[in-house]
Parts: sequence; structure tokens; C-alpha cells
Amino acid sequence: MTSGWLFWALLSAAFAALTAIFAKIGIENINSDFATFIRTIIILVVLAAILFTLGEFQPLGSISARTYTFLVLSGLATGASWICYFRALKIGNASQVAPIDKLSVVLVAVFGVLFLGEKLTGVNWVGVALITGGAFLVTLKA
Repeated sequence: MTSGWLFWALLSAAFAALTAIFAKIGIENINSDFATFIRTIIILVVLAAILFTLGEFQPLGSISARTYTFLVLSGLATGASWICYFRALKIGNASQVAPIDKLSVVLVAVFGVLFLGEKLTGVNWVGVALITGGAFLVTLKA
């Protein structure tokens, strides 16, 4: 079960939900950018411990320039996303910010089609539309 993508994706969703709740509480009396900095340090320490424990460090020279390029771009996008996310959490409700942040799911589907040549069926596009509509509906205050 732990070797399948669905298991890890569900864990990711659960941890992302906890991230929103913990972050909203944690940034109450701190600058959101500084909070992002602290969170990033924690992530680096935890990942280093995991890599060390599992013996999964790789020689830096074994990584191609193309891989480095896309990992740097991914890192920059992640950093920008985190900064924006924490700023949004600082001024908004977690129950509103998180669903809009999860529109990344919709964008990944669209970008996957446009840039990676992935194919979506009609049912898949209906799902994308429902996610989009659902994210906005969750943000409404009735």
C-alpha cells in the first residue's frame, strides 16, 4: 500500500491541510516572510535527516545540468508559492486561502496538457471544472 502513488498523495493532502492550520496559528504574531524562512529551515533539517538515515544522498556531479535547471526553477516557484501562501494566510481565513491555493491542481492539469503533452478525457475536464467551482464556492461567506 505504501508503494502506490495514491497513498503518498493522500498523505500529502493531509499534511498540506495541517500546514494551513498550523501556519495560520503560527504566523499570528510574526512577519509572514520570516515565518516562511523558519519553516524552510525546518524542512531542510528534516530532509537532511531523512536522506542521511536512508543513505540517499547522491554525488552532486551525478546530476545533469538539465535536472539542476528544472530543480532550481521548481525551488524558485516553491519559494514564491510559500511566500504568497503565508502572506495570504496572514490576512485571510485559512478556510478561504487554502481552497484557492489548491487551484494549483487545476493549473497542473492545464499545464500538463499544454507543456507535457498529457491527455485529459471529457470526464477529467469535468473534474477540473468541478474543482475550480468548488474552490470558489468554499471561499464564499454566506
